[in-house]
This record gives sequence, C-alpha cells and structure tokens, in this order.
Amino acid sequence: MMDGKTPLLVVDDLAVNFGPVQAVKGVSFTLDKGETLALVGESGSGKSVTALSILQLLPYPRASHPKGSIRLDGGELVGTPEPALRKVRGGRIAMVFQEPMTSLNPLHSIEKQVGEVLELHLGLRGSQLRARVLELLSLVGIPEPEKRLGALPHELSGGQRQRVMIAMALGGEPDILIADEPTTALDVTIQAQILALLKDLQRRLGMALLFITHDLGIVRKMADRVCVMNGGEIVESGPLPQVFDAPSHPYTQRLLAAEPKGKPHRPAEGEPVVIKVGDLKVWFPLKAGIWRKTIGHIKAVDGISLELKRGHTIGVVGESGSGKTTLGLALLRLLDSEGEISFGGTPIQSMSAGSLRPLRRQMQMVFQDPYGSLSPRMSVGQIVGEGLEVHEPAMPGPERDRLIAEALAEVGLDPATQDRYPHEFSGGQRQRIAIARALVLKPKFIVLDEPTSALDVSVQAQIVDLLRDLQARHSLAYLFISHDLRVVRALADDLMVMKDGRVVEAGRAGDLFSAPKTDYTRALMAAAFNLEVA
Repeated sequence: MMDGKTPLLVVDDLAVNFGPVQAVKGVSFTLDKGETLALVGESGSGKSVTALSILQLLPYPRASHPKGSIRLDGGELVGTPEPALRKVRGGRIAMVFQEPMTSLNPLHSIEKQVGEVLELHLGLRGSQLRARVLELLSLVGIPEPEKRLGALPHELSGGQRQRVMIAMALGGEPDILIADEPTTALDVTIQAQILALLKDLQRRLGMALLFITHDLGIVRKMADRVCVMNGGEIVESGPLPQVFDAPSHPYTQRLLAAEPKGKPHRPAEGEPVVIKVGDLKVWFPLKAGIWRKTIGHIKAVDGISLELKRGHTIGVVGESGSGKTTLGLALLRLLDSEGEISFGGTPIQSMSAGSLRPLRRQMQMVFQDPYGSLSPRMSVGQIVGEGLEVHEPAMPGPERDRLIAEALAEVGLDPATQDRYPHEFSGGQRQRIAIARALVLKPKFIVLDEPTSALDVSVQAQIVDLLRDLQARHSLAYLFISHDLRVVRALADDLMVMKDGRVVEAGRAGDLFSAPKTDYTRALMAAAFNLEVA
C-alpha cells in the first residue's frame, strides 16, 4: 500500500486446492494503481494459479478456495456470479498469456479477435469499431496495421502475435494488466521490445501491472515490488532493491544465484576435427501456379562453413527464423542440403541412408522440448535403450541394461527409475533422460537444440553444469543452438551469429561477447544482458 491509500487489488490469505492437492497456501499481496508487482518463482510454485484465481478462471468446481479473499476496489471477486465477472474480465482486469499462438483463435482474423473485446466491453460497432482496432494495433507497434486486419495468427511473427494479445488486453481499457510469462517464448530482441512496450503503455495509460515470470533479469528491469513464491507460498516479498540486493530467504538467495555460471572447458590445441562443413546450403523451393513451378527459394541456410573439433563447443545464436535449427539438422543429414559435410574425415554428404547408418550412433541430437521429444508410451529404460536396439540388435539383454543404467547414473538419475514414464518426471529430469538417450551410444558429436529454453533458471544452471562435465569426461563435440546468450556464454568456445540463413559474425566466444563488431550482434547482446526497457 502506498501513501496510506486503499490498494486497487487486495489478495488476502488465498488458498487454492485441486482436490486433495494444495496448489496455493495462504497467499497475500496488494497492488496499487500504476504499480508493477512481480510474482517470481519456478514452475509449479503457484504463480499462474494465483493469477488465474484473480479472474476466477480456474476449472471450478475441480479447483476450490478453502479460504481467502480477492478484492478489486473493495469488491469481492471470490464466488462472484458469472455475469458480474464478465464485466471484470477484460474490462477492469485483462490478461496476456505466455504462448500467443495457442491463445489466439487460428481461424479468426486479427481484426475479428481484437474487435470482439471492443464489442463486448465498449459496445463499439461498424466504422467506430474498425477505427479503434486500428488505433490499438498502432498503439502496440504493429507495422502497417491496415494491411494486418485480415491476417490470421500463423501469418504473424511471434512478437507480432504477442503484440496482438496485448492490443486485445488493452481493448477494454483495464485498470490491471496481468502478464503471465509474456516473453518466455520470444527471442531476446523481441522480448526487449515487448517489455519496453508494456512499460511505455503502463506509463501512458496508468495501468497496474502484475508480472508473472521466472526470469529474474526481467524482474530487475520491470518491477517496483517482488513476491517470491515457492511451493504455493510467498516466502519473501518487498521492494525490488530489498529483495534482490539483500534477500533474506534461502530460496530467494538460491534463485538469484542460479544463473548459468562458469566458463567453457577449452580443449587442448591440436584436437582432431570431428565435423567439417563447407559452403552448406539448405534452400526450400517456393512453388506457385497450377503446375507448381518453382518461382524462388527460402534460403534457410545459405553458404555456411565451420569446423568443430573434439571436446569443442560452437554456440550458434540468432533470432527465430535465422536458420540455426536447420543448420543442425543438415549437419546430421536429417535434411537435404548442398555443400560439403565431412565427419571424422569421411565425406558423408553423398552417402546413402544405408551407408550412413553405422555413423549415426556417433552423431546425436538433444531437442528443445524434453516432454515432446520423449514418447509417453515408453518407459525411461525403453527410451534410453532404443538406440542400442537399433545399432546393437545382437547385444545381450544384461549388457544393454548395464549401459542404460550407466547412462542414467551419468546424467544424475537413479537407474532404479527406468521403469517409470516421462510424465512422472520434472522438466529438468526429462531433459536429463533425453541427454542419457544420446549418451548411451557413446557419440562423438551432439547437436543441442535449445536444450535449456523450456526450463527454469535453476534447472538451466544444472543442465549447463552437466553438459560441461560430460564434455570434459568424454571429449564430446557440441553444436549448441540457443537464443539465450547467458547460457551460451557459459558453454561455448566459439560463437556463430546467424541472421537470415547467413553467418553475420563468428569467432572466439569471449571476443564476441566483449566486443561484438556488427550492429546485429550488439543488439542481441544488449537485449540479452541489459534488457533496457526504460
């Protein structure tokens, strides 16, 4: 509460149960007009459940409030009838969700989706409605909004989709905007733009902002006050400088210390080259007309050369669509490409699938989403051992079991858990399973495609330490693909910056981080490490 005034929003001793599970346990905080309050914590801490409770959007009656109160301008929201809540939702309080692609209707135009809010809460119709939609799209920085009115969500970039979500949220002229991880799925440069936009809109419109995130760098630049959540409880709260500069609770201290640290293990000089690439191109044809004639190409990878040695890591960074993942897939011969690819001195570009198969065990990949990349119908032991069945079909069962147990132990998992299924593990544990699946075949080269982006910051740090340790132990060569430059800095020996399928800058990682030469690299660095939103 500020200056003795009554807070705009009061959450008092709020509890949320899902059946017998206590998801939120006696949470209390206030939010004043024009203030930014950050709810911080790892996945499962209760942040989003608390936010959804404010708008009464939980799946009632499965979710219940055994105690607590939520008051907006003194009026109780818990238990309020649905008709009255509709006036609050989108009118007094609006919400921006984490993943705009799943929050927007894929079948409706941008004009229809933004206009729906204006029709419902302001009663606008016809030319007035269109004029206000255009005004909102301009306000959130959509270029040439007149040309975007008929666009469907998939025709916009991730940053543009999130801007549309913010326009929808602002349509009802809310007093409070709840932003639930609104930048997690975005590149660092787009993230910085969205944060600057939210800060600017808050200043201009006088909104209160409830910002939910696990990214402490964002909190440091956005929040006036902070509530740190763990296990459904607020374990520490206070003004931003107090919580961040002098944290009193061990969990807060651990969270603040969890950013990936350490330096990459620099391999000895003269290590052999594991993979060498010359003038690699992956062009996807654009076809048109009744005869599907090729009228051009999308140049996803356009003339890239690199050399990766044993025990060495090349970090590949750039925004979405820059060609990072396409490059990784092409190196593994999982996509058709032109150019030279040599693995261990053997040219593999023109090898048939059958000839390449014996080499496949030496080149592996770890994907971004550990839940999506693991079969829910297979046990952990079956997932890790699948590669052994393919490449060593004659291997005796006991020997296979021993190697599976070894791989699980090496990534910090109990081998006794191999009969369990992926849904029984946390996100970090699932990524360890994915790493064990790659490791069990004793590879020389691993493509790591955003392996930490779906994880909490403390789990990110653990996975980075694990990858660094495994590399030192087995002299693994990594191609580490990421848009998180803080993680890349902790792992990469060399760095390649990609934009539009080309390398715009490359060299020793330390040199590029300390003195980037191109404007694009400088923009990436500034967005990742400064997050200037003022």
